Amino acid sequence: MLVVRPAGPADLDHLLELAILSGPGFTSLPEDPDQLAERLDLSRDSFAGKLEPQHRWYTLMLEETETGDVDGIGSVKAAVGLNRPFFSFRVVTNTQSSPSLGIKLEQKTLVLVNECTGWTEVGSLFLKADRRKGGAGRLLSQSRYMLIGAEPELFADTVLAELRGVFTPDGACPFWDHVAHKFFPMEFDEADRMTGSTDKQFILDLAPRHPIYIDLLPEPARAVIGKVHPQGVPAMALLESEGFRPNGLVDIFDAGPTVTCDRDNIRTVRDARSLTVAVAAEVEAELPALISTGAVGGFRSVRQRAHIEGDAVTLTIEAADTLRVRAGDTVRVKT
Repeated sequence: MLVVRPAGPADLDHLLELAILSGPGFTSLPEDPDQLAERLDLSRDSFAGKLEPQHRWYTLMLEETETGDVDGIGSVKAAVGLNRPFFSFRVVTNTQSSPSLGIKLEQKTLVLVNECTGWTEVGSLFLKADRRKGGAGRLLSQSRYMLIGAEPELFADTVLAELRGVFTPDGACPFWDHVAHKFFPMEFDEADRMTGSTDKQFILDLAPRHPIYIDLLPEPARAVIGKVHPQGVPAMALLESEGFRPNGLVDIFDAGPTVTCDRDNIRTVRDARSLTVAVAAEVEAELPALISTGAVGGFRSVRQRAHIEGDAVTLTIEAADTLRVRAGDTVRVKT
């Protein structure tokens, strides 16, 4: 059975493997054991409630219970931009006209902004290639919203997700090569690493202080602004199915899009119900349901068959054991 459960320090080898597999541009998964170890400590302390709510970063692992294999990762960062700025480019449309000539022009520009302070971020969604079919990605993605819905007061009213921008098959990033690299004379990987491990002062020091006119950029750069990496297309579809939409912000290094949704309007947050557990050896149900524990502490999530009647849900013994719940406990269920 697949279960989504909290990540902790014992997951370092699993997390490093996933970071290596994720490839370039995945800022939240650096190939740096020290950074990853810090993140896992932060996840442990977040789930344990040892940190102030706004400083928590919950990391989730997708595990096969029979083998112990860890095949995916997702996360929820309670608030971004508090300790370090959260920079983006906003795509701004400027209208210019000349009445005497009868000419009206619309010019799009990129403007450096820091607009998302305090928002919750869902991210780090990555699965091994052989797990990208059969619903594992949807389970992992939706589990992040089940976590938010378990105790919504711990999270911001607005939730965002950043998607990785376009890279070519040989690892080149058109927007970085033609635009960002002109302001940050270093390798993409170095800039990416510094974004996750420093206070981002280098961005304030070096980023453009004036709007960048998109029409003046080379075509390969223009073509990828706001576009998603091919591997991120399924993740984008999952986000859209939950109600997320682009908000006009793109990443300053690869131009990948940012999408947002009001917390309480995320479909899984809105539609999941709190139900009382009953346990049986067998359960009759036409379709499996998304089921999670009812609190952030000790959070676990599965997709299994469950019988719902009124305010009660009957789970199989295996599902209840995997969730670590007993009869009479409360779980959240989305059908």
